[in-house]
Amino acid sequence: MLAPKMNLPAEQRRLLKLYASLSAQDKESLIAFAEFLESRTTGSEEPVLHEPKTIPRPEQESVVGAIKRLSESYFMLEKSELFTKTSSLMTAHLIQGRSAPDVIDELETLFVSHYEQYRSDKQ
Repeated sequence: MLAPKMNLPAEQRRLLKLYASLSAQDKESLIAFAEFLESRTTGSEEPVLHEPKTIPRPEQESVVGAIKRLSESYFMLEKSELFTKTSSLMTAHLIQGRSAPDVIDELETLFVSHYEQYRSDKQ
């Protein structure tokens, strides 16, 4: 592995080793988080505006799968702000029998709406 051969402090070698073991998506998340931390410590006046990850909707997708996909796509959104409506839609599917595609359409609309609010808050 490259990290131990480099003349870096132990914590940096450890970070490189961890980074190397991550999936591509997790690497992107780690970089986004590091950028967030860096902007917080530098006192950057300009807010960081994250773009959603493009994860295509599979032809056959469960509501739970859609929630996971959308949460990963819109990683920058506060999950607590989406929880009540997301739970309500999941209940409508499981208890009231709403079709998965209809619920997923509404979930996508919900996440896009929250992302648009996130964007306007950052500008």
